[in-house]
Amino acid sequence: MYPVLSSAMAARVVLQQCLSARLLVKPAANDAAAEYVQIQRGTLIYICFFKGASLELIPRMIKTLLNVKLCEDNEGNHLSVLDLPANVLIIPQATLGGKVKGRAMQYHDNIGKEEGKELYAHFVALCEKELASNSKCADSGVVVKHGTYGNRQVLQVDTNGPYTHLIEF
Repeated sequence: MYPVLSSAMAARVVLQQCLSARLLVKPAANDAAAEYVQIQRGTLIYICFFKGASLELIPRMIKTLLNVKLCEDNEGNHLSVLDLPANVLIIPQATLGGKVKGRAMQYHDNIGKEEGKELYAHFVALCEKELASNSKCADSGVVVKHGTYGNRQVLQVDTNGPYTHLIEF
């Protein structure tokens, strides 16, 4: 059975473990080269906000996403992003808010672009702050990279299995 979009839902996130990932954030134009962000071993966070989402939701989301034990270490133990520690690539993904209507997708429950951009920026900043303040992450050179809200982006990912989880807030 497919999940039903509840009017009370404020955000949908997909977490995916990766060995490496590279995201195009600015295509090549004129004489300027394309710009990418990339991470080595870590977690991809695809995020979509719905109407009714607010800044108050972000700390709870960050706490859940960085502490849930979904990452595998080399021995197969499950650890959190903070415990492993792991790099993070945050990708805005409005398509996570889609609903099928007939043969088309509709995105009527997604938050407005300006509100979504503000929530996304706050999410990225708080995620960076949490990882920077964690001694394991700071000592191991963990990085947080992110895509650009509202832009189409090209993603290349090497995974160590399809290890993907859906979390709704």
